[in-house]
Amino acid sequence: MSSSGNRTPRRVAVVGAGMVGLATAWHLQEQGVEVTVLDRDGVAAGSSWGNAGWLTPSIAVPLPEPAVLKFGVRAVLSPSSPVYVPPTADLRLLRFLARFTRNCTPARWQRAMRALIPLNNQALAAFAELEAGGVAASTRPAEPFLAAYRTAAERELLLEEIRHIRDCGQQVDFEVLDGATARREEPLLSGEIDAAVRFTGERFIDPAAYVHAIADAVRSRGGEIRGGYDVTTLAPSASEVRVGERAYDAVVVATGARLGRLARPFGVRSIVQAGRGYSFTVEVDQLPRGPVYLPAQRLACTPLDGRLRIAGMMEFRDVDAPLDPRRIQALVRAADGLLVGARLDERKDEWVGARPCTADGLPLIGATRDPRVFVAGGHGMWGITLGPVTGKLLAEQIVTGRTPDALRAVDPLR
Repeated sequence: MSSSGNRTPRRVAVVGAGMVGLATAWHLQEQGVEVTVLDRDGVAAGSSWGNAGWLTPSIAVPLPEPAVLKFGVRAVLSPSSPVYVPPTADLRLLRFLARFTRNCTPARWQRAMRALIPLNNQALAAFAELEAGGVAASTRPAEPFLAAYRTAAERELLLEEIRHIRDCGQQVDFEVLDGATARREEPLLSGEIDAAVRFTGERFIDPAAYVHAIADAVRSRGGEIRGGYDVTTLAPSASEVRVGERAYDAVVVATGARLGRLARPFGVRSIVQAGRGYSFTVEVDQLPRGPVYLPAQRLACTPLDGRLRIAGMMEFRDVDAPLDPRRIQALVRAADGLLVGARLDERKDEWVGARPCTADGLPLIGATRDPRVFVAGGHGMWGITLGPVTGKLLAEQIVTGRTPDALRAVDPLR
């Protein structure tokens, strides 16, 4: 029996085979639980595949921040804007945007930032635990990890954000660089770069390869992963939760931007909106040694498998909408002139993925109104960074019946 008096679950279904779902499955196995992972597409088929792969907990911040409002209505309606909201009559999206806007205040951002810090502080250790436990993948040190700007004036916005992050209690290790030093450290940067910030202590991964390695570890310990399995409903009874033809002691919903479809009947009222990001890969004359961030252009550049992945954009649109070529072109235009030797006209792996965003910028992790149905999602841009620590803490809650302190502020019933 758990501390709450409920029977400790022996068989758990995890719906969603991305970073969050598979990390949860792995940690449940650590607790002796038999797991089955179900996904409508397969391992790492959603937003875990084409993202930048950064593990940057020191700058993992809530998405609704006061600076977002500076874009203005005209900017966010432009397909070339880094934050794009297409004209819509979708009432659900309009409700999300209204709530999101209300959270773009300094006080609410600070409250959300303080809630993220306990997760951020455990994030990298959670990756190390996976690897020590047999996951055949490894994180790579982001040395260097540069945020580059055309001018020192542009850089002030980032330095101000760092000050706010530190004021909330999050440690951020960084150094201010001039353009010449930044270009020496990363020859990928063009002569247009005249200011930079170097972050230390961060890491990065090939996200798809890493998630597949967790899946392999789950299988090797007896877990089952079933792709092509679209879960549309959960049917709880007095002693179990039925998913399709099988019954389980508990179910974890980790379906990314689709989380609300399964979780809403169990009291989860927060809207989980698709904040779609785009990426592609290109060859470059010289790969950078670590990630390169172009904050003014909202571009994330990561060396992966001999190519450079360029990712960015935040597009609030339906999760199943097709890739918009205008967004790829906006990425190309933003990168043009700033990256030396990048063959931007020879793109491969053009991709769009749906980040699961909440209006207050905090994930939804924990039990629902039904004590056998749990959710894990809504991490926005930080699902890769915070996926393993989410899985560890949620598995602890499922097995013991106790809510870890780090999860109290991210209660899915808030």
